Amino acid sequence: MDDFQLRPADDLGLRPWERLSSVRRESGPVLSAVHVAWALLARTYFALWHRLRVVGAENLPTDFPFILCSNHSSHLDALALVAPLRFDLRAKTFALAAGDVFFDSAFTTAFAAGFINALPLWRKKRTPQALKELREKLVNTPCGFVVFPEGGRSRDGKMVPFKGGVGMVVAGTPVPVVPCHITGTFEAMPAGVRFPRPRRITIRVGPPVKFDDVKNDKHGWNRVMTVVEERVKALAADAAEG
Repeated sequence: MDDFQLRPADDLGLRPWERLSSVRRESGPVLSAVHVAWALLARTYFALWHRLRVVGAENLPTDFPFILCSNHSSHLDALALVAPLRFDLRAKTFALAAGDVFFDSAFTTAFAAGFINALPLWRKKRTPQALKELREKLVNTPCGFVVFPEGGRSRDGKMVPFKGGVGMVVAGTPVPVVPCHITGTFEAMPAGVRFPRPRRITIRVGPPVKFDDVKNDKHGWNRVMTVVEERVKALAADAAEG
């Protein structure tokens, strides 16, 4: 009993709608049940409609904390990336999503928080502070993040240069970053398409890499970005070869 410490929930005191759009959000019994049910439905959907294939599944995380970093060309990407994860990881695996897109109304907020399990990243305001809060949540909770370092969806299916935000979250921590590359989501549901087409989706997962020896400064952030981008591009090259 001496080792037992009672810790209040991080989102204690927030009103319901504030909780859904807060980085401090924790999944209670209701949200956890929603996440598990949605996870089962999503896994079935991707298996049947998109014949989801995972190459390098042995590299998928089995415990917290972790960050999945991938290319981004479709709203299907976050759902596809978490579909192969173990169900017991789903409630604390959060996709970082643009706040101005997914948290701009009550309906989209409820969907993003309840089904995608997204956390808002406001691109036009308080980004450094938001990244600091995400870093603290990742290390202290712990939990998992799904991150798209390109900063937005590709409009032609090709990767664009990565931004350094992921470095601000992970530099100087022991959190493993798992590089991933997705093919097929652009063909299935590019920007402007409302209903997913039945195209095959393949996820390639590379070995995790840690940046605990990288300084948490601008140079370190750029180092993280460079290494992660190189790893994802290597997976993209493997995809191009077959």
